[in-house]
Amino acid sequence: MNLTVRETRLPPLVFTLLAFISFVAILYSYDFPWAFTPFHHQQRFPALNDPPPSLVELKHKKSEKRKETTLPFAVGKTPKDFDIFSGRWVWNEEKQSTYEESECPYILPQLTCQEHGRPDKDYLFWHWQPHGCNLPKFNATLMLEALQGKRMLFVGDSLSRGQFISMVCLLHGMVPENGKSMKSSYDSLSVFKLKDYNATIEFYWAPLLLESNGDGVGNDNVTERIIRKSMDKHGKFWEGADVVVFGTYIWWMTSLKLKILKGSFTDEVQEFEILQTEDAYRMGIQSMLEWAERNMDPKKTRVFFTGMSPSHTRSIQWGGEPDGNCYNETTPIKDPEYSWALNSHESIMNIIDEEFSRTRVPISFLNITQLSSYRKDMHTQIYKQQWSPPTPEQLANPKSYADCVHWCLPGLQDTWNELLFAKIFYP
Repeated sequence: MNLTVRETRLPPLVFTLLAFISFVAILYSYDFPWAFTPFHHQQRFPALNDPPPSLVELKHKKSEKRKETTLPFAVGKTPKDFDIFSGRWVWNEEKQSTYEESECPYILPQLTCQEHGRPDKDYLFWHWQPHGCNLPKFNATLMLEALQGKRMLFVGDSLSRGQFISMVCLLHGMVPENGKSMKSSYDSLSVFKLKDYNATIEFYWAPLLLESNGDGVGNDNVTERIIRKSMDKHGKFWEGADVVVFGTYIWWMTSLKLKILKGSFTDEVQEFEILQTEDAYRMGIQSMLEWAERNMDPKKTRVFFTGMSPSHTRSIQWGGEPDGNCYNETTPIKDPEYSWALNSHESIMNIIDEEFSRTRVPISFLNITQLSSYRKDMHTQIYKQQWSPPTPEQLANPKSYADCVHWCLPGLQDTWNELLFAKIFYP
């Protein structure tokens, strides 16, 4: 096969990404989203402090709400100057996670930390507390009722898959065994079916959103990213969804440059354009927004984007040992000024900010980066099913193979879905 490569000269990528990229390349080329500047807002917000409405109240208010909002599912409204993503982690020794790991059979073995020997459970007793108000308690019954006859779809990489599994675990306990099923197929689509509700919660594997050589089952270990600027292949699976949660970041960060395929993956002669990672990521975000504008009806569908999920690969960033990482970390970062994203990812944050501000798509941004950056203790570390047995050298130095990218379940991604719940019903 003849390859013709034309390099586009673009501004160099920020050098502080180099350490992060090196880690990604080592960590089985796995998939790994905009932070914010915290602010303190002491205003009480009754819509979030009051308990969610009952199903009878929700149905009664539907006609009244139609005149107030055109957004599907909304039962309340968040004041424009209130930010549920700005807050702190609070310890509550009387309350841990919403469900037990052993109670949810859908958690992948790469995320079951307790089953794989994690000795502590303290990480489950910290809860996100926004400044000046309380998040509504996640109401599984309300969510199930709202999904009656509808599709909720998560699209992205393994971090999006973790958020999908978290949502399934938060809901499945309210559904009898004969009223639910999980099916994963080789076209990258996993479907959790709620039979009595005629509803589905789905996950679609598209780590770069655009068509790429990382698509499909078994292609998650490719080392060189090749991208085609097209969503036609994937988009046909997304059409008709009522709630779509996009997410993409870490797969873009495995090199300083990416190959953009000009034609098709089936072309005998392939021609590429080489883009800096930042420019390629901007292209991906623009393509996602363009696709959503063409294919999503805002009167029917709610579109969300989950921000960058932080890694904790260098403990020196939060005052730890120079050669350490998340291994053996059991408490959150206490410094409220700590920001993983501001250390090395401002350029990506700016891209998301700029492109979202330009789009006509009514997309809701789940700004989980800053609140997640404090949680160095919630990664799977070494407590997971390994893709291959650790070597004697690794066993002697566990931090050398600790996964500081993915998160235990139950855990942090349940909080992401509590925030998603708040934004669905209180936009």
